[in-house]
Amino acid sequence: MGFTHSTKWLGMALAGMLGTGIPAMAHETGACGDDLEADRPEARALAARRVEWTEKGANPRSWREVKVLGFNDFHGQLSPRTVGTRPAGGAAVLASYLKAAQAGMEDRTVIVHAGDHVGASPPASALLQDEPAISFLNLLGNAHCSSWWRMNPRCNLVGTLGNHEFDEGRAELLRLLYGGAHPEGPFLEDPYRGTTFPYVSANVVDARRGEPLLPPYVVKMLRGIPVGFVGAVTRTTPRIVTPAGVAGLAFEDEAVAINRAVAKLKRQGVRAIVVTIHEGDRMTTYEGPTNPDLPGPGGSIADIVERLDDEVDVVVSGHAHSFTNALVKTSTGKTVLVTQAFSSSTAYADISLKLDPFTRDVVAKSAAVYTTWADAGPGLTPDPKVAALVKRAEDAVAPLVNRVLGTSAQDITRTVSPAGESALGNLIADAQRAKMGTDFAFMNPGGIRADLDAGAITWGELFTIQPFANDLVRMDLTGAQVKTVLEQQWSDPARPRILQVSGLTVRYDSSLPSGSRIVSVRKGGVELDPAGLYSVTVNSFLAGGGDGFVELLNGANRVVGPVDLDGLVEYVLGFEGEPVSTTIEGRISQVN
Repeated sequence: MGFTHSTKWLGMALAGMLGTGIPAMAHETGACGDDLEADRPEARALAARRVEWTEKGANPRSWREVKVLGFNDFHGQLSPRTVGTRPAGGAAVLASYLKAAQAGMEDRTVIVHAGDHVGASPPASALLQDEPAISFLNLLGNAHCSSWWRMNPRCNLVGTLGNHEFDEGRAELLRLLYGGAHPEGPFLEDPYRGTTFPYVSANVVDARRGEPLLPPYVVKMLRGIPVGFVGAVTRTTPRIVTPAGVAGLAFEDEAVAINRAVAKLKRQGVRAIVVTIHEGDRMTTYEGPTNPDLPGPGGSIADIVERLDDEVDVVVSGHAHSFTNALVKTSTGKTVLVTQAFSSSTAYADISLKLDPFTRDVVAKSAAVYTTWADAGPGLTPDPKVAALVKRAEDAVAPLVNRVLGTSAQDITRTVSPAGESALGNLIADAQRAKMGTDFAFMNPGGIRADLDAGAITWGELFTIQPFANDLVRMDLTGAQVKTVLEQQWSDPARPRILQVSGLTVRYDSSLPSGSRIVSVRKGGVELDPAGLYSVTVNSFLAGGGDGFVELLNGANRVVGPVDLDGLVEYVLGFEGEPVSTTIEGRISQVN
């Protein structure tokens, strides 16, 4: 996506560079955090071990094998990145792995993604309104995929919605899917045609009419057997996307909506069913030989799977940016294979299904999660058509993205202390407080999307770190209100969100009851006066009560400032050639 509210020089730069205006950008910050453990090479190696299930008494002589290749949380990652110290991913490398994985089975393979394909994207995709990320998917399609018949049962692609697909609201979401010119386009494709394959979602409905926003499911014919694919997105989307992004939409209970779609598929005689859902959890990778009895994922996805109809065979999950490959039981004892393939193009789930041609059901299933290393195997020969698309996108944005703003003395990362403080979080919070001239600043960790490497700092790096173009908002809060905001870091007990802070120090005890965990909040070493008035800077996502920080809705004397990225750019420029340096300094500490 773009940066409508960026500074004048940025707008002029991109307008001149592309020969167009400036793409619009949502005011949203992601709830999907990266799983930093996912960059451990040993975790990737263990994730590649295959999990298997076979129905007791099934006769293998007549089975027909088909494949599902699943990935999730692509986030416009067109270019390669690193996993540990090795290059991995990027659209062209991922495409090469997917092509190799289906060799000899192209007519019986379906590629599925589980949402957040766009949004929170690097500049090469985001500054071009994420159209290149959709064009990449289209290049994965076979000859049966087309924009005039997206539901073709022989098309080999299926996608679903994640919370980030709603970053810019319903109209822009539907434009990305179904085509049409963006007001500031065209970009790389003229005219922009949208997808050539179906997006499905069973639990997003028009709030007034009660009708689904998208088709709930699609049926694919694989070796003469119908296989149903049902989509869904986390029902928490309204809590992690700005209100404008989900206006007029309702997000139903995932299991209820999926089961409603499954009931319709069953009436059509479909017995093999795959769910692709943007919801998931972090699961520990195996420490020894694959054991299907090891604990699977927990959290919301476990609850959803437990309540699924027994006809569901596989769940391709996402949202947690992590690993899952487990056999999970429903409440009736049915075994469901659940996968999640890390994030950002660095892995995919290779799912094998064996179908009985008489019952048309799945009688055996297995999966492994493979990392898309760029320095080995299929990664050594990136897909040439996708590589050409990526180069066009990178070249289009290069003049702006490559502008050097300063230098960093060392890596400044999102890695948090045991209490939840990060050096990069401190830098961003300081930049926001300085820009708005307030006593304090709070930054949500989910809005910090990448680390800052040592050396030259470019505009593109800062954009990748803060891609959402949230406005900065100044407001006044009492000391009591500041404490309430900090207590709301545990509004979701399963996923505490420790705010990055500037201008104050915070001490907490997570073992205390909810609402009483903040032990101390100090400014300049002095405890805040509960009745005193303090000026605070937050981004517009937080100011709207995002991530459960609803006390910020009560802030007084609001003043809307510039975009958060502009504040960070200006702060880095303010070092005037001196290296940027920041550390974890004990702004946040914990008792227990």
